[in-house]
Amino acid sequence: MSEPTVTPEATSPEPAVDAAGPTPPETAAAPPTGAVGTARNIALAAMLFAVAMTFIDQTIVAIASPSIQQELSLTRSGTQWVINAYLLALAATFALGGRLADVLGHRRMVILGIVGFAGSSALCGATPTGSAAETWIITFRVLQGVSAAIMIPAALAVVVAAFPLHERGRALAVFFGVSGALTAIGPIAGGYLTQWTWRAIFWINIPVAIIALVLTLLAKIPPSRRREVIDWAGAGLVALGMGLSVLGFEQAPVWGWDSPLTWACLAAGLVVLVIFARFELRRRSPLIKVRVFRDKAFVVDNVVLFFSMIAFVPAFFFASTYSQISLGFDANEAGLYLLVFFAGFAPAAQVGGRMLDRGGARRPMVLGSALGAVGFALWADKLTDLSFNAQWPYIVMAGAGIGLLLGPASTDAVNRAIDASYGEVTGITQTVRNYGSALGIAVLGTVLATVLTSRLTDALVGFGLTPDDAHSVATAAAHQQNQEAFASVPAALQPKIQDAVAHSFASASQWVFYGMAIALGVSFLAALRHPRTPRTEAAASSTASV
Repeated sequence: MSEPTVTPEATSPEPAVDAAGPTPPETAAAPPTGAVGTARNIALAAMLFAVAMTFIDQTIVAIASPSIQQELSLTRSGTQWVINAYLLALAATFALGGRLADVLGHRRMVILGIVGFAGSSALCGATPTGSAAETWIITFRVLQGVSAAIMIPAALAVVVAAFPLHERGRALAVFFGVSGALTAIGPIAGGYLTQWTWRAIFWINIPVAIIALVLTLLAKIPPSRRREVIDWAGAGLVALGMGLSVLGFEQAPVWGWDSPLTWACLAAGLVVLVIFARFELRRRSPLIKVRVFRDKAFVVDNVVLFFSMIAFVPAFFFASTYSQISLGFDANEAGLYLLVFFAGFAPAAQVGGRMLDRGGARRPMVLGSALGAVGFALWADKLTDLSFNAQWPYIVMAGAGIGLLLGPASTDAVNRAIDASYGEVTGITQTVRNYGSALGIAVLGTVLATVLTSRLTDALVGFGLTPDDAHSVATAAAHQQNQEAFASVPAALQPKIQDAVAHSFASASQWVFYGMAIALGVSFLAALRHPRTPRTEAAASSTASV
């Protein structure tokens, strides 16, 4: 199947512009090949450390969430928002971050993002106890997300610009693979640090930020700016649309699915996103060039990313909570439980990059989606056994599936970005990824709370509570700390209740992980529609420069 043709609006890229004006053509002799290679590698290492903080945060906070909930007396919904506020802010502002990177310069935005992320991390770690705790930590998690949205598209654009197309698949495989390996530090570090204090999971970002800043300065990344208008109205619309839709799913267990407020948020979010798309088509300098979605392969790449992210990031949160509630693991053991996922993810990411370089993105996306769907389904099937030994092969399989598809889908989307800069297009793909993650946590969290309430109600009725009392206690347990929820239950029933909670939570988690398998099944069907023709150097020649 031949690759769809997209006609660029301009036949030549815009020149990079710095504060002094247009950058003159390079007249000096080209640096030695070894010097170029060294500069590229330093730039790659710098960007790896920069984004490492954001990847580590996706797992390390999940490990510590039970400790955070207990010490700060958060509701279960509030604890979920500690995770989702970051993802939602990241998704809602990522497109703007990509645009800012193009207009203000990639190096500048990387540095600003690193400083902002480290500062907001420090303030998350300084969350006071008391009534202000929930508002405080969620606010600075939002600022972490905004800082990451400023930094990540600029960092990806730096890596993309540093390597020619024929080396880019391997470079981005290293980028995503090592980032995945650094993400694997999250469960281990989170387990050990939480034994001391959960606050340290945020403070660990500060030394990582210092290393990233030093390497960024050593890399001597050339300045690049484009004199263009920033679409602030579009940024506001996309943030509002995403925020409302995720809020509706997130609060559905609290407000109820029969609440007009739940459906008003969902409907309003969808309407605002449609308005945003139509608005962008009429803008001379849109936040997102919607026309890039005319490329079928680009659309497929983003559909695969969206549905795979419904499984990827939420898996850390739900698996961590499951391991501590149902398996009885402490934070250290929960970290090792999640680490098994990366035993499949990291090597598969390298294989996926090589497959991309040899034959395009279709094959690793199809194989990765299929492997991941089967892995998550088998993992889900074993959750109610309450046995790690029965689960670990399928955890590795699930990780390998995600690792195989993630780099190729992201890289292929960037390589097909005709008539849009790399910073802008990475903004689109990362927005899709993080919106999928945020929706995944919201929707699957609703599934978890609903099933958990039902299973616990049945168990408590079996222990002799009236249906009304059982439902009331089970509902409270599904949304807040168990020890508070069961305070009114007779002491004689407490040992039985602990066992009932472990099995009910495992049963609810099983539904969640089956949902992840279904999402990857949709990803597989989408990947089958990807054009077989890989992106070529010649086809990329009209891509706008960074």
